[in-house]
Amino acid sequence: MSQPVLSLKNVTIVQGGKTILSNINLEVNQGEFIYIIGKTGTGKSSFMKALYADLPLADGEGSIMDFDLATLKEDEIPFLRRKIGFVFQDFQLLPDRNVKDNLHFVLKATGWTDETEIENKINEVLEKVGVKEYVDKMPHQLSGGEQQRVAIARALLNNPDIILADEPTGNLDPQTSAEVLEVLKKINAAGKTVIMATHDYALLMKFPSKTLKCEDAQIFEVVQKTV
Repeated sequence: MSQPVLSLKNVTIVQGGKTILSNINLEVNQGEFIYIIGKTGTGKSSFMKALYADLPLADGEGSIMDFDLATLKEDEIPFLRRKIGFVFQDFQLLPDRNVKDNLHFVLKATGWTDETEIENKINEVLEKVGVKEYVDKMPHQLSGGEQQRVAIARALLNNPDIILADEPTGNLDPQTSAEVLEVLKKINAAGKTVIMATHDYALLMKFPSKTLKCEDAQIFEVVQKTV
């Protein structure tokens, strides 16, 4: 049996004094691929923020990879976040340095010191997502899809158990979106858990997987029809 990497029981998430989601009951096992859907403002981003302790749980019990979200202390948050890989809609690459230096910056910031190990890790993650040849390119020299692949490579640097992807295809055309999703599916097939918030229903039909919907302050599983 897979161990749950995420468990939420009767959880309420509040932002700015307003209840965004309530009575969340959810278990996610190692190796699952889960979509989070819902209209803008229904709580997808707030849900993601709660998972990496950017929003505290207002009520209920929650754990993610053995970290207790209800009792997590401020100084424990960086250790939790090192076990999570983040992929954002707008890539968030540092514009003033090339691909290699973007990844080097993250590794140094998370405690890596050996330059040979750093170089090997950078090459390894870029190869995994198919952009090793862009190691010396600046972000502005890359297409949106290439930048997102680099961002996924960055998310893999510290070998996280979970990838949280918040609208990762939101700025990409349909063809590129499908290519980026294939990269995420490949990472998932290697045993990583992927939780992806999205508006892109065409992708859900092309790559069906377990789907949770945020609506009316609730989050619940929906069955997707495949094409």
